[in-house]
Amino acid sequence: MVFIDSNVPMYLVGTAHPNKADAQRRLEGLVTERVRLVTDAEVFTEILHRYTTLERRGSIQPALDALLGVVDEVLPMDRDTVERAKQLVLQYPSLPVRAALHVAAMQRHGIETVLSFDAAYDRIPGLTRLR
Repeated sequence: MVFIDSNVPMYLVGTAHPNKADAQRRLEGLVTERVRLVTDAEVFTEILHRYTTLERRGSIQPALDALLGVVDEVLPMDRDTVERAKQLVLQYPSLPVRAALHVAAMQRHGIETVLSFDAAYDRIPGLTRLR
């Protein structure tokens, strides 16, 4: 099972960027291999926030479509996940809160692999980051 981070669909639908082709190649490979792909509700919040902040509201639907078109499940953000995220930010002071929320969701669901271009995930022992 692989967790899909918010930067993957944003690279897919965004303008030219060195990570765009890598995101597409890696995601297509996972889909071809029939790997179970998941994300969490916070990823959608990040997409909405980023594109509204940039005044690029027209990119919201394509990014959501790209993500919803490949994931098998959207994990919830519940109290236990937030409590675990709190523990992670206290344990790893340099870990961004958004990454902590995703890692907490992953840990609660036994997911050890994330597809992301964010090196913050490399700070967590036992977690494998695909890019």
